[in-house]
Formats: sequence, C-alpha cells, structure tokens
Amino acid sequence: MKLNSKVKTYSAVVLAMIFWSFSFIWFKEANKTFYPLTIVFIRLLFSVIIMAIFLIATKNLVKIKKPDRRLFMMLALFEPFFYFIGESFGLTYVSATVCSVLISTIPVVATIGAWLIFKERLKAINYGGIILSFIGVLVFILNKDGSLSFNIKGLGFLLLAVITAVGYNLTLSRLIGNYSPVFIVGVQNLIGAVLFLPLFIILDFHHFFSTPFTFNMFKPIIELAFFASCGAFILFAYSVGKMGITKANVFSNCIPVFTALFSFVLLDEKLTFQNILGMAIVIAGLVMSQMNGRKSNIDEALVLTGKTA
Repeated sequence: MKLNSKVKTYSAVVLAMIFWSFSFIWFKEANKTFYPLTIVFIRLLFSVIIMAIFLIATKNLVKIKKPDRRLFMMLALFEPFFYFIGESFGLTYVSATVCSVLISTIPVVATIGAWLIFKERLKAINYGGIILSFIGVLVFILNKDGSLSFNIKGLGFLLLAVITAVGYNLTLSRLIGNYSPVFIVGVQNLIGAVLFLPLFIILDFHHFFSTPFTFNMFKPIIELAFFASCGAFILFAYSVGKMGITKANVFSNCIPVFTALFSFVLLDEKLTFQNILGMAIVIAGLVMSQMNGRKSNIDEALVLTGKTA
C-alpha cells in the first residue's frame, strides 16, 4: 500500500471511529428535546434515504433471494429494532461514556455466541480476553462496597442491546458474502424504519408534533443519520477493503476512549481513575478475545455488529 493510499485508508478508519464515538453524544443532545423512539425513527428514515441514493449512484441495488428474505427480517428485528430500543433507552439513564463502554463488549459476547452456536475453537488468549473484559466492566460500574454506581434500569436496557447484537451477528454471518455490506445495512434500516413506525405513531407522535421545530433541535438527529449511520459505515467499509477486516476492527476499540474524551469536553461528564482503569481493562480484553482467526464471514459479521444503524 503506497503512502498516499495509507494516509487515505487510516484517515477513513479513524474518522469512522470518531463519528461512531460522537453518536452517543449526539443522541444525548437530541434526547434533550425528543423521546428515544422519535430519535431512532427519524434517524433511520434519514439514513435509508441517504443509503438509497448511495446504492443507486454506485449501482449496488440487487434483488434479494427468496430464501434470504426471512434472514433479512430477522436481521432487522435484532438490529436496528431491539438493539436500538436497548441502546436508546439505556442512553436516557446512563452517560454516553458508560453506554459506549458497555456496547464495546458486544464483540466479546458475540465471540461467546459463535463459540456456542458454531462450535468455534478458541485459543487460551481468547478465553482470557473474555474474562478480562467482564472484569473491566465490573471495575467500571461497581463501587468499592460492591453496589452499582450506575442506574440499574439503564444497564438493563444496554444488556438488551448487547444480547440482541449477538443474535444479529449470528444471522448476519449467513448473509455476508452474498450481498454487499452497504446493501445489507440499507435493507435492514429500511425494515427497521417500518417496524418503528407504529411505535412512533402510538407513543411519540403527539409529543413530536406538539414540539416547536427549529433546525438546532433536528441537528443532532441529522448528524446521527448522516455521519454515524451512513458516513461512518461507508468509511469503515472502504477501510476494510483496503486494510482487511482484522486490522480495521482493532480501531473499533478506540470508540469508548474517544467517547469518553468528547463527553468530558462537550457534556462535562466526569471520569474517575476507577473508570479509566476499567475502560483500559475492557479494551485489553477485547483485543485478546478477537485474536482467533475465525472464518471470514463470521469475522466480518462480528465487525459490523453494533455499528450498522
């Protein structure tokens, strides 16, 4: 890879991580005005339009095979539907930093799922990484007396997001290779928007239209859709094509670090030494748990899990 190409590739992957890191902050800003379901529905709606334009412009629209239609429906149910319910409502109860750290454990839990379902053989370093990551989470969220330092309801919602992300990972591994990643994301977001529409109409419709509209109110949702749901994913897909899945995925471990830094500056969130230590342990465990050279389709599915909507 030439120097100029390397600069473009690494710039693209770092920018993707920054956009995904900001997604937790943009949601917190949007949540000051709008309810979680409203944010998710509008975000998906915008992202579907942007993705459709991109797919048409790049001539990547294809027909879905009949046997795969059920898989796409399952995919959308796991993520964005149940995943976003867990992540969005979780973010209303915990800080952006806490959310990003807990969401970052998805690869660890997905690795366990692949081990149980696909009977993947793991190395000793993988088992060590899995254990280390969960120790890091405990260090991050527990007080010295053993009590939780964060809202239990928020942690419960985030646990829902992590668990459904594993279901997404196992379903996605059956589609990777047959369709382009951008096409898969576009379809699942379209189905996700349709699934969220009834909830939006029943629960949030009145509040949404009774709220005075200004551009600044919609700005964080537009940023979520354009930069996090579309821009980050396209940049990441480009990076994967240039440097490979394994190398690109290492950068994902920077997301909670970036989120913590941006939250400290923009949201005035506080970080203790215990939080920083827990975060470092989680990231070390994540790196160790992924050192196992799994099959390419499972590996790519793991990389995309939790990042695609």
